[in-house]
Amino acid sequence: MRTDTLFYKVFQTLPGALFELLGYNITLAQKYTFKSIELKELAKRTDGVFLPKTDGDPIYFVEVQFQPDEHLYYRIMQEAFVFLGQNSWQYGWRAVVFWAKRSLDPGIPQCYNGEVQAGNLRVFYLEDTPDTSNSIGLGLVRLVMEPTSNVQNRVKQPERCARALPGAQQRNMIELIEQALVYKFPDRPWRELETMFGLTEWKQTRFYQEVEAEGIQKGIQQRTIEIARSCKQQGLDIETIMVITKLSREEIEAL
Repeated sequence: MRTDTLFYKVFQTLPGALFELLGYNITLAQKYTFKSIELKELAKRTDGVFLPKTDGDPIYFVEVQFQPDEHLYYRIMQEAFVFLGQNSWQYGWRAVVFWAKRSLDPGIPQCYNGEVQAGNLRVFYLEDTPDTSNSIGLGLVRLVMEPTSNVQNRVKQPERCARALPGAQQRNMIELIEQALVYKFPDRPWRELETMFGLTEWKQTRFYQEVEAEGIQKGIQQRTIEIARSCKQQGLDIETIMVITKLSREEIEAL
């Protein structure tokens, strides 16, 4: 898994992590939806967009970079301005760049000095992420940035925070922790990593297994509904759809 993809998964699952990294109140995440958007003029999609749920709040364009890229600032600004024009955007906007290390940053081109001064373009370095004992989002960032020699100690903090979460959220967090470990140790089987970092014992608890079973069941139910809806669109009669999906007449009619 590419590192930027992993971070976008973190932002999608824990949108509050962005605002923590920016030094804002984590509750701001409730006002946003993390999306991948299409830029028609550029014939591409871009990840890492925090779209406000209500008018008036600024939109955030986020880029995470673990490799040298001399054109990153030009690219993110181009994508931001194309989106603003494409959607006739009337409100504020922010472009946020996260470099893994300072040494990767080629420097912001002078043509964007005005945007920097206006606070529209901000740069952060993940190696400077503060240590914390109560934030699973920042804990995951620190885990990804941690030298492999100290991962055994670093993984304990996000694991402890994840255990305190309710059912489905706990399962999502353990999956993120696993993905971070796979990134750190790409040559090792994930089951070996589970055992090495104590995740096997956790996943064998009755609570986790019940949550996992519940998640699987919800996925099956959602797939069944999608099949029923597709059958209706194709003109199949309700009796046939009932046989195929095992749903009741009332459930099918409600779709």
